Amino acid sequence: MGQDLAPISSACVFCGSSDAAAPQLLADAAQLGRDLAAAKLKLIYGGGGVGLMGACAIAAHEAGGDVLGIIPHFLKVRERRLDVVETIVVSSMHERKQIMFDRSDSFIVLPGGIGTLEEIVELLSWRRLDLHAKPVVFYSPGGFWEPLYALFKHTVDARLTPPEFMDSWISVERVEDIIPALSGLQPPEPIPESVVLRMT
Repeated sequence: MGQDLAPISSACVFCGSSDAAAPQLLADAAQLGRDLAAAKLKLIYGGGGVGLMGACAIAAHEAGGDVLGIIPHFLKVRERRLDVVETIVVSSMHERKQIMFDRSDSFIVLPGGIGTLEEIVELLSWRRLDLHAKPVVFYSPGGFWEPLYALFKHTVDARLTPPEFMDSWISVERVEDIIPALSGLQPPEPIPESVVLRMT
């Protein structure tokens, strides 16, 4: 990668903090950290050293990237605050999310649990209210986030959410497509295997 993505200079990553996550998801998070460092995008994240969150931050830091963590005081031990990166300690989850939002030009959503869901629903709600127009990219390996998209679509079908809400994010299934998608670039459609075989 290695190319600057002006005017985007930072990306907030929302993701799971469980060390019980599948090894491949942890590896994907680490790859994203390295990709962010290579693209010179500052990583804004939740400040912990566990789960996908820690894997992404540690990899970005080790690759020479700029990393900022924001963590509530009561989670410093539980989420194992990373002392090797710049970290802001705050008093509440609300303050944490507000600083993460304010310091970020874009957002990346990796697989996560209930905490990640809470963060991204608020983020998309703010987008729905025209409080921001920052790009949001979901990494959805194997269709991980498809049930959430279906729920959103259900609210659209019930005429409780406007149809254009479904354009509030880009979804990709490969780690290498995440950063290009931040600039609004949809990933190329994969070439069907039958075509590949004819080309070789």
